[in-house]
Amino acid sequence: MNRKFILISTLLLGLVVSSCKHANQRDGNSGAATYTVAGNESAVDKQTMNTSAQIIAKPEVPVLCYHRIEEGKKGDYTVSPATFTAHMKILADSGYHSISPAQLYDYLVYNKALPEKPMLITFDDSRVEHAMIAAPVMEKYGFRGVFFIMTITYNKKNYMTTDQIAGLAKAGHTVGLHSWDHTMVTKYKEAADWQKEVAEPKKKLEKIVGKAVEYWAYPNGVYDHKGAGELSKYFKISFTLISKRDSIQPLQTVRRMIVPECTPQGLLKSMHRTFGK
Repeated sequence: MNRKFILISTLLLGLVVSSCKHANQRDGNSGAATYTVAGNESAVDKQTMNTSAQIIAKPEVPVLCYHRIEEGKKGDYTVSPATFTAHMKILADSGYHSISPAQLYDYLVYNKALPEKPMLITFDDSRVEHAMIAAPVMEKYGFRGVFFIMTITYNKKNYMTTDQIAGLAKAGHTVGLHSWDHTMVTKYKEAADWQKEVAEPKKKLEKIVGKAVEYWAYPNGVYDHKGAGELSKYFKISFTLISKRDSIQPLQTVRRMIVPECTPQGLLKSMHRTFGK
């Protein structure tokens, strides 16, 4: 099962990278997704939760996933600071609005309205450049991000300090959990594994940010049905990388798109192809 999910994620990542690299040579073909726009919502019964089938049927909101932001590194998990800045600029210029996971949850579960052209900007692995580079650039364009923390990295070289993590939360960003040491959920076999990788890190992270930690990003983007069900006891939403959603646990298998080094137009075209919006 692990190999299957990793293979799917790798193949789909290749499609995203290819789309970015050849964006100027191909025409996007976006689907006709319709969101309820803030201010135009009809009577919404916020007391009735949508079923799993209703959640899956809703138009997907684009969720971007960044990892490293630095010069001189090559790979599909790294973008340069200049590229990241250009991505944020074109998103702002194109009318996108960053939303929080809390807003996404209310949209999926209670049909709550979202702004026009909503999207989430997420970051994995606790890298120091997320606080030093990404957050200030996003704030310049009025965006807020979601930062998923591996708690084993606290205060270590090239990773965020606990003060930086707390600072992100105070600035209006969302802080989520990315496990203790990046062990995949599919390898959690005993209750002790869940305590070590999820329960205890969650409590420690909550003390740092001073609020509940309600969102999770799967290490390597890999999940299985059993793990998704267990995570529903801890988190409102869990985020995968590009892969099929679980029909029973759609809130615990929300898809994200890895963003590689690509042109701003390439980013937009990849978003259209991946999420239809």
